[in-house]
Amino acid sequence: MDKRRLLNIGFGNMVVAHRVVAVVHPSSAPMRRLREEAKQDGRLIDATQGRKTRAIIITDSNHCILSAVQVETISQRLAAGDTA
Repeated sequence: MDKRRLLNIGFGNMVVAHRVVAVVHPSSAPMRRLREEAKQDGRLIDATQGRKTRAIIITDSNHCILSAVQVETISQRLAAGDTA
């Protein structure tokens, strides 16, 4: 795997693909708690461009990235190596 491969998480926002640990739905109580903790600790990155949060991306650096793209779409891009 190319360690420099970028993953498009929507609206021109990219993350380094090999740093992604999980892509999860934002609606469950544990994810809401995780999101709030990340916000308090300064580890929350909002890449939604003001749109509804549809996925939370967890990285190996323990950052939580909010995305307006569906979990399934991001997961398919990650699995396929699709950068667009």
